[in-house]
Amino acid sequence: MDFSELSREIKKIPPVTRFLCGGSLALTLPVMLKVLNSSKIIFWWPYITNGFEIWRIPTSFLFGSTGLNYLFDLVMLYRNSDALESGPFHRASQNYAWQLFLACAAILAVEFPLGAFTHLRPLLVCITYVTSALAPAGSETSFFGLVTFPIKYMPYVMVLMDFIMAGPAAAAQAVGGALVGHVWWWGVFGRMGGGRTGLLAPYGVAPNWVKNFVSSGAPQAAGGSGSSGGGSGTATGSATGRQEQEAPAHRWGSGNRLGT
Repeated sequence: MDFSELSREIKKIPPVTRFLCGGSLALTLPVMLKVLNSSKIIFWWPYITNGFEIWRIPTSFLFGSTGLNYLFDLVMLYRNSDALESGPFHRASQNYAWQLFLACAAILAVEFPLGAFTHLRPLLVCITYVTSALAPAGSETSFFGLVTFPIKYMPYVMVLMDFIMAGPAAAAQAVGGALVGHVWWWGVFGRMGGGRTGLLAPYGVAPNWVKNFVSSGAPQAAGGSGSSGGGSGTATGSATGRQEQEAPAHRWGSGNRLGT
């Protein structure tokens, strides 16, 4: 595969998912290679307020761990974000970007008392919660290819794995992400789903500056209908389709954090 073909394949990825995964790689790989010091990009409130190092806020959501676990987190981030952006937010990437921004703001508020330095893992749990909640009824996933369980329990398994592998502090951060994910799903898509919209759905429509920013890099993002979810005008109208095909295919590696 030459560079031009690789570039075409990358451009097929929905814009918000492409930004999340590309930005995460652009920050995490240099730290792994010891080209960049992680202390320059983690969330540290005194440096943000006193030193005006505002970039630490977005970079804390993109920087992942420097171990093998990051590979699984990155794959899972891609699959779940792509499932949302290609499903409920199909042709409405601007709304996905806006709601993701609001979710990140909520994660900051929830995680602040915990003193978290990075927020990629809570964000991943948050996105996974929404993806799992919108998955077709009866969808299942497997753990290490050994234990199969309903996909709706995936966020809770992630919390449990964080507790086992990294302790109560990591589990508490994952719980914060799940809490924000629940509010996102319930508030925007409606508690019962099935095309209903939640009380917060009107606030999930992207403002014009977000629409212009997202659509400038992705023609498909400009086709949204202005609804809180996808271009179909319903919150979960396109949650089936591609997601219906991919949801049961989640798999994990061996002996590491949840991935795919």
